[in-house]
Amino acid sequence: MDIASVSMALSHISDMASVSTAVLSKAMDTNEALGQGIVQMMNSAMELSVNPDLGANIDIRI
Repeated sequence: MDIASVSMALSHISDMASVSTAVLSKAMDTNEALGQGIVQMMNSAMELSVNPDLGANIDIRI
């Protein structure tokens, strides 16, 4: 076995693992942000179900 080629292969595998970890971290951050958006949307939907007339009309007089 050629030690140089084994070393290069192990280095390549290590680099690929680092890239995979970084991509997974980014995906987790994105999913967390989406989850927070869904929670906010559900909170506003719950508010509208309790007060269905809230924000439905605007009274303007000149």
